[in-house]
Amino acid sequence: MTAPVINGWFTVDGGTAHLLGTRCADCRTVYFPPRTGFCRNPYCDGEDLAETRLPRRGTVWSYTNSCYPPPAPFVTADPYVPVTLAAVELAGTGIVVLGQVRDLTVDDLRVGMELELTTGPLADGPLVWMWGAPGATSATTSATTSATDSATDSATDSAGATAERQNGERS
Repeated sequence: MTAPVINGWFTVDGGTAHLLGTRCADCRTVYFPPRTGFCRNPYCDGEDLAETRLPRRGTVWSYTNSCYPPPAPFVTADPYVPVTLAAVELAGTGIVVLGQVRDLTVDDLRVGMELELTTGPLADGPLVWMWGAPGATSATTSATTSATDSATDSATDSAGATAERQNGERS
């Protein structure tokens, strides 16, 4: 299995990727990436944050492509191959998660389009979550299924970004 970039942000079980977040036991606010300590909701004094799997599907909130290679220390394919990125609002959470898009280009994407969580390797090998068409098979499904049945390795794209919202307000 390819090495994860950061542990604890997603898992692959039986070939199916799941983002991991935390949920406050008091106010039910959901966070991504996972948090520890105390609830960030300013109206809540809760400190009991439990790990939770986030929805695997969401709608495209925004998208773009990167037609030029990022500067060092980022590792890119040689020759550089442009990547597509999408910010996807996870169903029912209001959380927007940025990730690379597999097997789709900006010409294929539309705001409001449904995408599903999948996985794939970065140019230098680490396994990350990616977005893909619903029902598409992960590039690493067969390679990771046996390795991840007994482990919960996690990773994130170093360029990933997140936004949190609760009740229509960003926190």
